[in-house]
Amino acid sequence: MALYIVKRILLFIPTLLGITLITFILMQALPGDPVAGMAGERASPETIARIRAELGQNRSLPLQYAGYLKLLATGELGRSYYTNRRIADDLVQKFPNTLRLALAAMCFASVFGIGMGVFSAVKRGTKWDRLVTLVSVGGISVPVFWLGLALMLLFSFYLRWLPPSGMGNGSLLYIILPAATLGTFSLSYITRITRSSMLETLSQPYVAAARAKGLSETAVVLKHALKNSLIPIITLIGLDLGSYLNGAVLTETIFGWDGLGRYALDGIIKRDYPVIMGVVLFGAVIFVAMDLIVDISYHFLDPRVRVKSEN
Repeated sequence: MALYIVKRILLFIPTLLGITLITFILMQALPGDPVAGMAGERASPETIARIRAELGQNRSLPLQYAGYLKLLATGELGRSYYTNRRIADDLVQKFPNTLRLALAAMCFASVFGIGMGVFSAVKRGTKWDRLVTLVSVGGISVPVFWLGLALMLLFSFYLRWLPPSGMGNGSLLYIILPAATLGTFSLSYITRITRSSMLETLSQPYVAAARAKGLSETAVVLKHALKNSLIPIITLIGLDLGSYLNGAVLTETIFGWDGLGRYALDGIIKRDYPVIMGVVLFGAVIFVAMDLIVDISYHFLDPRVRVKSEN
């Protein structure tokens, strides 16, 4: 297992280099000039030239990319063009907010998604099964921005139960609406994956043998069927959580959540290239780490995976 983890980490190095190269090329292809935006419309050519030289924008693209790699080698992500703050400091400040939102959304999606999926599989072919399927398809189809505004309108302006936006100094009331908005898409997919995986497991001979032994239906469903259906469910949860930890741009913007998503959006609007590069690289590391954690979890969830890895 330790050797496998080391191999995965070493393989991530060329992946990271590829991500930096692709992101750098794409940013250079964006229309507009960040230096002109910083200097203003009335800035003189001399002022623009001086700012361009200070930022290193007057060098050729290969030299700019080599300089950025040299900066990464020292453990730095650069500084913002507009605030002159270290990108690493901004990421450390904003990531905990995104982490709170992502964990809340994933807990909401996992608990209700797995519960609805198991219930739908047990009630296969009934009106309850059709109702759960309809809800899950609707959750996949509804756009995030529409759902967020609809929940805000209902629970904040009509019912006045929850605050519409902001972070509220860590109050749990402020995280309910953005977590529900962000987690609904994952909830729907988890419901469908859980249902299909449970249906396949419930048809296995060992489930029939467990029923024949006189075990209760609850024990058969939860202890035998659900436990052996967790591999695809855990995979989906891990990948979605890794995606949420990269920042939920729409959700954070709608609800005024000060996380990585809004930070990245501000960088894109201002063409703040170091901010964009820093968020992309940080997100790549988080996503690969979550993927590795999911792979390691297979070792503990499925004895067959454990046996294969030991041979």
